[in-house]
Formats: sequence, C-alpha cells, structure tokens
Amino acid sequence: KKEEVVTAPEIKKEKKIDSKPVSIEGMIFFQGGKIDIGTTNGKPDEGPVFEMKIEPFHLDKNLVTVAEFRKFIQNTGFRTDADKFGDSGVFDFTSGNWALTKGANWEYPFGPDQPKSEDNHPVTHVSWNDAEAYATWIGKRLPTEFEWEYAAKNGKNTTDKYAWGNKVVEKGRYKANVWQGPSVTQPEVLDGYMYTSPVGIFGEHTSGLTDMGGNVWQWCSNTYESYPGKVPAAPKDESIKSTRGGSFMYDQAGDASFTVTFRSKNTTDTSLFNTGFRCAL
Repeated sequence: KKEEVVTAPEIKKEKKIDSKPVSIEGMIFFQGGKIDIGTTNGKPDEGPVFEMKIEPFHLDKNLVTVAEFRKFIQNTGFRTDADKFGDSGVFDFTSGNWALTKGANWEYPFGPDQPKSEDNHPVTHVSWNDAEAYATWIGKRLPTEFEWEYAAKNGKNTTDKYAWGNKVVEKGRYKANVWQGPSVTQPEVLDGYMYTSPVGIFGEHTSGLTDMGGNVWQWCSNTYESYPGKVPAAPKDESIKSTRGGSFMYDQAGDASFTVTFRSKNTTDTSLFNTGFRCAL
C-alpha cells in the first residue's frame, strides 16, 4: 500500500533549476517527478514503499575522484576528519577485521607506508563532513538518498534490481566493481579490481551515470530515518546520515547491497576505505 505523496526535504537554499534541461559539464540532468521509493522485496528498512515527488536536479556523472579532491585540499588547506583523528577505517581481508589504520587518509588509503591513491579512482576516507565541505566549495551539494534512488532507477519506476539491469554479470562481463568470493577472508578478483576501480570503467547506465552500484558507498545529504508508515520507526539521530550504492567490499547483504533501493548509514565523522561520494545541483 502506498503512502501519501511526500516532498523531498529541502537541504539548503540553492539556485533553482529550470525544468528545461540545462547542460552542465560532468553532470546528468533529471527532469524529476513522482516515483516510488523503496521496495517490498528488500530489507526491512527499504519499506514500506511510498510515492515521492522529486524536483528537477543534476547529478555528477561520476564519483568524485582523488584528483578532484586533491584540488580542493590544495586550494583550501582543508583537513579531513581522518587527518584530524590521525587514522581511518581499513578492512584487513587476511584477519577479517576492521582496524583504525594510523595515517590512512584520502591520499594514502592503506597508510603512509603504502602506495598513494590513484588520481582516476574515487576518493575514499572522506567523512560526510568532508564531502559536504567539498560540495560547498565547488558550488554544489550532496544528493538526498531519494534523488539518488531516482537517478539509480534512471528516472522512472522500474523493477530492475540494479542501475544497469538485473544481473551483476552479463555475457561473462561484470557490470560493476563488486565483491566476489565465498567469504570476507576469501576474496576473488574476478572483475579485475581488489579494491576501488577507475571511475566509469564499467560503463554508463541508461541515464548516463556511472558507478551507481559498487566501487564505493556514496554519502547522501539526509539524516537516516525510517520511511513514512514504518512501524516501529527507528530513532532519528542527526549525526547519522544515509549512504547508498554498496562497494567493492564484502557485505552481509551480498548482491542486495548494490541494488537501487538498498540503504545503509554511518556517522558524519566516519571515514572508511570504501566510502566516497558524488555531488548534486
């Protein structure tokens, strides 16, 4: 049963976009409109399904890259949360444990004694606070998770599981940088990448976007909360924000984490080696 139409929350004052497509380099325009959010076939927090009106918006074609984030750091002198704390979250596939690795940050994803991050890969080890700061600097913002889902669904109601269709592997080719392996300590690199991959290397979706599933989790602007009509509703905490899209990393949800409706969350100051972002306008 659908709930009443809900309007996406206003995040901040911004320049209103005309409903006519406007070409912005590196961004994809979405007309907006009413769309069903959530699914009846997913995890408990992916429902109940409700209809929402999405206003016209633009979304970055690609995830923000290391090279793009470096320009931000060089121009502003900004210190990320990982740099302030002196460490960041890295998962060890050998031990099967997460650890706060000293010196791990956007430039050295596995620590200062390991290779630097590659310029054309998505930036990681960025907290929600860091992503917000970058978006503000470049004159954009983070997308809401509802805009993200609208975009992942290619701007229409669809039964497709993923932004690219219904299969992770088609004709022997992986459609995204996702986890392969029987367990978290037994990774298999069948898609060609153990960790992050160059942005867009797995091709465009119907909308023209890339990496709307796999590679890295993507920060969204809104505070995580239960969908309208959810009983019981989860407690709302302003320090916990929504993330979408899954990553190269093992997830207990398996292939479900790459779907267009799967939801996750984290605290605003958390930074991990499998979390990045893209911007909206």
